[in-house]
Amino acid sequence: MDSIEIASPAGKLDVLLSRPSGQGPWPGVVVVHDGLGVTDDLRGQLEHLAANGYLAIAPNLFTRGRARCIKEIYRALLFTGAGPAVGEIVAARDRLATEADCTGRIAVLGFCMGGGFALLSAPAGFAAAAPFYASLYGDYKALLAGACPVVASYATRDPFLRDGAIRLEQALTVNGVEHDIKTYPATHGFANVFPGNAVLERIGLGHDVTASADAWRRVFEFFDRHLRTDTA
Repeated sequence: MDSIEIASPAGKLDVLLSRPSGQGPWPGVVVVHDGLGVTDDLRGQLEHLAANGYLAIAPNLFTRGRARCIKEIYRALLFTGAGPAVGEIVAARDRLATEADCTGRIAVLGFCMGGGFALLSAPAGFAAAAPFYASLYGDYKALLAGACPVVASYATRDPFLRDGAIRLEQALTVNGVEHDIKTYPATHGFANVFPGNAVLERIGLGHDVTASADAWRRVFEFFDRHLRTDTA
């Protein structure tokens, strides 16, 4: 896994890049981190995508400082639907597309906060979007007009997003966007492994192996259909 610096509309941007083994070219995925930033869990997600044949890049949305960036980020999610983060996500995609072993067909995937930005970026020229328990607010229909196909995963015991899946389903249907949305009998963060996860699991929270495996199965089937086929 490589750590590099690229240009974005907001300035220099730190990114991680993970490459599959073997011979390309491969489709790509921009992975957007959650509110914890660049963690071992994020690196594991990049490696998981690379192991399944995808070039994976993750922009560090906190490059300019966590305190400064997080205000801009949540202002975009909660109020405006715009801000530096979307430009940085698109910049990471454009940088990935310059790789000689990238096919140029690129998806965006994110978790929690990053899932919200995966949705906000879905109309920005991606081939597919895969938000996990996406924290998106505002007018879903307006924000998702012209979105790419979406495969989304939610949890029934998520205290933060009780109607997220329903609102997303309604908006994508009205906008005529192909989608696959599933809600699992799990809790927020079921596809991530956080510090202290062993403690969380004892009280019924944290990583859920079964839900995570099925969600990733759906994501890869969706990506294969939209990123790998000649008719995509």
